[in-house]
Amino acid sequence: MQEREIDIDDKPYIKVLIIEDDEGDAELICRFLSKAANIYFDTERAGLMSSGVDLLAKKNFDVILSDLGLPDSVGVETLVKLHNSYPDIPMIVLTGLDDENTALGAVQSGAQDYLVKGQINTSQLIRSIRYAMERQKLITELEKRLKEIKTLQGLLPMCAWCRDIRDDKGYWKNLEAYIQEHTDTAFSHGICPKCMKKVTPELYEEIQAENPAIQEHTDTAFSHGICPKCMKKVTPELYEEIQAENPAILEQQRKQDE
Repeated sequence: MQEREIDIDDKPYIKVLIIEDDEGDAELICRFLSKAANIYFDTERAGLMSSGVDLLAKKNFDVILSDLGLPDSVGVETLVKLHNSYPDIPMIVLTGLDDENTALGAVQSGAQDYLVKGQINTSQLIRSIRYAMERQKLITELEKRLKEIKTLQGLLPMCAWCRDIRDDKGYWKNLEAYIQEHTDTAFSHGICPKCMKKVTPELYEEIQAENPAIQEHTDTAFSHGICPKCMKKVTPELYEEIQAENPAILEQQRKQDE
């Protein structure tokens, strides 16, 4: 049975920007990419860094192949300029220098790979492009997830009386609600030894009698809590207050204690 000829529309389409001032080297790269059996590479060349930047501003590219020695940009600074302006586009360095230090510097400056001219073949070039695109995709996704993680840092405006927090929009919020909104923290309400001794002295004496060392240890002084069931029995006012403000929290802890 004769195999169906693969149409361009059926192949993965990859738009490649080649920034290379040597026309012969650029043509060789294009010839390598044209031999790809299952991928269609659409290439466009720029002879200067400035020309490449202009093309990037006008068109979308999936990967950049750039020489380190250009008439208007030489060395690692070539990559720094590109990476700072287009951090989501994977870059592969093309150079005539078989220098490990240069290769390391290029990768540290944002390049996904480093290829030496004269030592490149079709399969190596295609594999490098595909791997660079996959790595950049993972890096971009990771950076996106990290930005989505909300953290608390710096100074928080807090009311000295009620302990409410003023958010960046100027609204005052309950401390617990604010922390839950800006972190992944879930609150498990308890009672500290100081309050326990004041509100429920019998329970305090009982716990201290059973675990005297714990009460004396400063790092674990607040380790003891009180479950919703006991809180409702021993301190019903506190239970009702917390339940009114955060019913879901008590319900969550109640289920955990069951």
